[in-house]
Amino acid sequence: MSGAQTKRTITCTVCPTGCEIGVYAKNGEIERMEGYACKRGRDYAQGEFLHPVRILTSTVRLLGGAEPLLPVRSGKPVPKEKLFDFIALLRSVSVQAPVRRGQVIVQNALGTGADIIASCDA
Repeated sequence: MSGAQTKRTITCTVCPTGCEIGVYAKNGEIERMEGYACKRGRDYAQGEFLHPVRILTSTVRLLGGAEPLLPVRSGKPVPKEKLFDFIALLRSVSVQAPVRRGQVIVQNALGTGADIIASCDA
């Protein structure tokens, strides 16, 4: 028995146009897409449908600084399904001041190849 076709609408964020891209899939496989204005939009919608990723922004404890928390972010997009795992990891991290913007706080977090880096000097 074959699965039913599903449609998901994805708003492209690659450029200011914000194309509404319709992704039609069956059994998790993309059959067709419509509504994209460029190849970048098509690639974005395909990636967002098959394997969504996000830049993680959060905080870690800062010891000896003017503020108690240090803003951090992932150095590259991370799998969306692992965001809560990243947050759990960051709850256990503390860093000693001084810290420089761009300094790696956690290297290769959760084996994803993404470093967690400081977003500002502290």
